Amino acid sequence: MFGGLVTAPSNSPHLRKSGSRPVVFDLVTGEVENGVEEDFLHSIEANDLKSVIPPMSTAAIMPSPILLWRFKVLLFFVWGFSCCKIGWDSVMRMSVDLRDLFLYEAFLYYNPLLLVTLMVWLWGINLWVFSQANVNYAKIFDLDQNHLTHREIWKCATWMTIIVPTSMTAYLYLYSHEEVILAASQPVLLYCAVVMILIFPFDIFYLSSRYYLLRTLWRIVLPLQAISFSDFFLADILTSMAKVFSDLERSTCRMVHRQVATIAWFEADSVCGSHSLGIPFVLGLPYLFRFFQCLRQYKDTGEKTTLLNALKYSTAVPVIFLSALKYHVFSERWTNFYRPLWLLSSVLNSLYSFYWDVTRDWDLSGFTRIFKFSKSHICSHLLYGRRWVYFWVIGSNLILRCTWTYKLSSHLRHNYLTVFAITALEIFRRFQWVFFRVENEWNKMNSKSNIQLSMKEMTNEEEKLLVSEHNV
Repeated sequence: MFGGLVTAPSNSPHLRKSGSRPVVFDLVTGEVENGVEEDFLHSIEANDLKSVIPPMSTAAIMPSPILLWRFKVLLFFVWGFSCCKIGWDSVMRMSVDLRDLFLYEAFLYYNPLLLVTLMVWLWGINLWVFSQANVNYAKIFDLDQNHLTHREIWKCATWMTIIVPTSMTAYLYLYSHEEVILAASQPVLLYCAVVMILIFPFDIFYLSSRYYLLRTLWRIVLPLQAISFSDFFLADILTSMAKVFSDLERSTCRMVHRQVATIAWFEADSVCGSHSLGIPFVLGLPYLFRFFQCLRQYKDTGEKTTLLNALKYSTAVPVIFLSALKYHVFSERWTNFYRPLWLLSSVLNSLYSFYWDVTRDWDLSGFTRIFKFSKSHICSHLLYGRRWVYFWVIGSNLILRCTWTYKLSSHLRHNYLTVFAITALEIFRRFQWVFFRVENEWNKMNSKSNIQLSMKEMTNEEEKLLVSEHNV
């Protein structure tokens, strides 16, 4: 009855393409005015349906994300089982006399990187909790907008988890099959690859984050500028990894002197042996770095608490060097004089560090506030406001502070599996410490912002009063 142009509904499958000819309908008869238009309409509909509906072959070859994730997990478990099986068979091929010594050497090369991998995984969990609790860690650490999120941290940790054990398995397999030269090249290649990735100057492998890490490490080694939160935060983490740096030093020493996969280093008094003076020196470096940071803070701020903090780090030095004296003094002298001093310094360092954690680094008034997530989550339900979290963190921190001195004592390092376990527990203690240290800093920043805002409002009010009095 009213002939004219009709626009198809937006949800119609018969939408025409832009620029195609209009089709004229009679709304009463529903007939197409031109017979040629009917064929044209059918062709347009067919083309549109082809563009809307993907081909069955394309849809069939696109797996779901869940399926991909399950496949990756399956591959990961297959890889883990294969590494364990090959490593175990390789160790069993060796003679009983050399088996323990060889495992000790292999563990020396790879346990530092395994512990670093553990730290990266736990740091990713820290960042995830901060993001869930709306803690602006980017502002706290002065990060740019390209900083790594917890997902990217976990991606790095996943690759580290794959590469390090694979290299260790290759080392065990090649050595057990008498391919000594190839076996010795495995840890060397791995260490070189790590160094190259860290210093690679091109814009790949998260260049800005690598540069930030290297710059912060340089500021820790040479505290010639004002100490930022990220500077002493990373330096505190390095103190928990002192054993890692000690093993890295001995591993590098053996690589430089070509003692990898040999028995030359079995002599304790050799240049890379267990009696080397380089061991206590490297163990003490992180504490010395933190000590000088505290002195720099006192120079800049004049706060006496920074001197007390410096004293805390200085108490770790006697623990390290008194332990090293066991190999350089007579046995009776060590037992009657130096060993009691070592025990006394160990107790003093542990209790002083525990006291500082609870009273200075943490804010007990909001001890579990960090676990108050913005969205409902099972972790928030289990941890937020729970009294057991309070007792667990304080109790575990005290116990692990006391066992901490075990890994600092070079005369106990021959128990390499025990030392590895204690170092891993120390990294876990630091992982717990990070939550409350960052939360304490975040609370301080918020309180300063609130004070500055209130002062600004008071200043504005005073200016308004002065203007009104002047007008009167």
